[in-house]
Amino acid sequence: MTENILPHWDVSNVYPALGSAEFDEAFTSLKARLSDFEQFVGRLETLNADTPTEQLTGRLNELLDRYNALLRLGNTIHSYIHAFVSTDSFNTEASRKQSEFDQIAVAFDQLKTRVEKWIGGLRPVLAELCALPGAVREHEFFLKETAEHSKYLMSQAEENLAAELGLSGANAWNKLQGVVTSQLMWDIELNGEKKRLPMTAIINLRSNPDAEARRKGYEAELAAWQTVREPLAAALNGIKGTANTLNRKRGYKDALQPALDTNRIDRETLDAMLTAMQESLPVFEKYFLAKAARLGEEKLPWWDLFAPVGSANRRYTFAEARDMVLENFARFSPELSNFARQAFDGGWIDAEPRNGKRGGAFCMSLPGVRESRVLMNFEGSLDSVSTLAHELGHGFHNHCMFKAGRSELQRTTPMTMAETASIMCETILVDAALKQAENEQEELAILETSILGDAQVVVDIYSRFLFESELFIRREKAELSADEICELMVNSQKKAYGNGLDHRYLQPYMWTWKPHYYYTNLSFYNFPYTFGLLFGTGLYAIYQKRGAEFVPEYQKLLASTGLGKAAELAARFGIDVRSTDFWKGSLGIIQRRIDRYMAIK
Repeated sequence: MTENILPHWDVSNVYPALGSAEFDEAFTSLKARLSDFEQFVGRLETLNADTPTEQLTGRLNELLDRYNALLRLGNTIHSYIHAFVSTDSFNTEASRKQSEFDQIAVAFDQLKTRVEKWIGGLRPVLAELCALPGAVREHEFFLKETAEHSKYLMSQAEENLAAELGLSGANAWNKLQGVVTSQLMWDIELNGEKKRLPMTAIINLRSNPDAEARRKGYEAELAAWQTVREPLAAALNGIKGTANTLNRKRGYKDALQPALDTNRIDRETLDAMLTAMQESLPVFEKYFLAKAARLGEEKLPWWDLFAPVGSANRRYTFAEARDMVLENFARFSPELSNFARQAFDGGWIDAEPRNGKRGGAFCMSLPGVRESRVLMNFEGSLDSVSTLAHELGHGFHNHCMFKAGRSELQRTTPMTMAETASIMCETILVDAALKQAENEQEELAILETSILGDAQVVVDIYSRFLFESELFIRREKAELSADEICELMVNSQKKAYGNGLDHRYLQPYMWTWKPHYYYTNLSFYNFPYTFGLLFGTGLYAIYQKRGAEFVPEYQKLLASTGLGKAAELAARFGIDVRSTDFWKGSLGIIQRRIDRYMAIK
C-alpha cells in the first residue's frame, strides 16, 4: 500500500476466484448438504414433545450440528459473492452466481421455517431438554427464542410460497435499487474541470472543504436522483408493500413489532430511548445554528450540514488513517490494535470510491476463514477515518465471537448490540484525538466530526424513524408516488432538525440511496444505530472509570451478544435500557461536547 493508493479487498484466501474449481466444489457441496438437511428435517418432523427425552436430545444435538455447518458454508459463500457484487455491479459473473445462490437461499429459508415450526412444537419440554449437557444447553437461547417466534409463522405452504415469490419480488426490487444507485454517474464541474463521477464520489463532496464544491455536489445529487426516482419509488413501494402483507399474514401487531423482536428489545425500551432522543433535539438544534453562524449563515442548507469547521481542512491519506487507528486502538487494547493491523495487512479493506461500487460502509464476516471484510468509500476527512475505525470495530466484534468458538447460531447478533464495538472504536479514536489537539481550532474540528456523527445517529435517524413509520402506514392504503415519498422525507427532516436547517434546502432523496429501506426482513433498520451509539457511549463512560480492567469483561460481552436479549446483556454493567434516565445520561455526554463546541470562539 503506497501513500496515496486506496486499497481493494482481497478474498482469494477464501476461494481463488468465482470461476475456480474450489468455489464450484463449495457450491456443489452446499447443494448436497442442503439436500441431506432436507431429508434429516423430514425425519425430525416425525418426532414431537411426547417423544422420549433421550431421543429428542440426540436429534436436537444432531440438528444443531447440521444447521451450524450448513450456515457456516452458506454464509461464507454468500459473503464471498457479495464481495464482488458490492464492489462491481457490472460483474455479470458475480451477478449470475448471486442469482444461483438466491435459489439455494429460498430452499434453505423453506427448511428453516419447518425447523422453526418443529422447535415451536417442543415448547412444553424445551426447558427440560435445555437442562441437559451438550449442544442443546449451549444453544438454549436460540432454541427458546425460536420457539417464541414460531407463533408468528404462516402455514408451511404459505411460507414456502412467500420464499419463492421473494426471488421475483422483494429480492428483485432490492437488486434493482443496488444496481441503479451503484451505476448512476453524473457530470459535475469542479475547479473549472468537468468530471463524470459515480454517486459515491458525489455524495462524498458533502464534506469537501470548499463550499462551492459542496453546493455543486448537492445540486448534482438532486438532479441525478431525479432521473432515477421512479424505478426507485417502485422498488420502495414493492418492498414495503410486501413487508406489510407478510406482517399482517403472520399476525404481527404492526410493522414495528418484528423489528423489535429481531433486535431483542421491547417497546418499553424503544419508547424510553425515543423519548430521550426527542427531548435532546433542541440541544442539537443549537449545535446546527452554531455551525451555521461559524459558516456565516443564519441556518444550514443541506450542503453545509457536513461541512468541516475549525482546522479541519487537513486531508488524511489512507496510510495516515491506518497509523492513527493503530496507535489509538493500542491504547485501549493491544488485541484490538493487533486485529486492526491484521485487517490492514491482510487486504481486508476496500476503500476506493469507484463506478459500480455501492455507497456507504459495512463490515461482513467470512466464517469459513474466521475473518471479516470492510467496505467503505474513503475520502480523506477525519469523518472518513472515524468510519474506518467504526467498521473495524464490527470486525473486532466478529473476532471476539470467533475466538470464543461461537457457532453460527450463537453469533446471530441483533443490530442493537451489533453496534457496540463499532461505536466503542469510533469513540476511542475521537476521544484520543481530542486529548491530542494542539489548539482550540484543532479541538473544534475534532468536536465537529464527533458531534456531526452523533447528530446523524440521533437526529437524522429520528427523522428516518418518523419517515419509515409514516411510510408503512401510508403504504397500507395505496402506493406512494415519488413526490409523496419525497414529501414524507422532507417533513420528517423538518420535525427532527427543527430550525437548525434551512427548510428551503433539505434532502428529499435520502430514501433513494440508503439500502436499509430496501430489505423486506429488515424494516426499521435505523433505530438500532441510535441504541448502539448511546449504549456504546454509556459503556465508554464505564471504561473511563474502570480503565484496563474493563476490557476483558467488555470482550466477553462482545463474544456473547448472540446469547441473550439486550436488556439482559446490558444489566451485566448495571445498565437499565428501559429507563429514560440511562439514555439521557448518554445524551448528556454528547451535550457536554456541544457545550464545549459552542464555547470555542
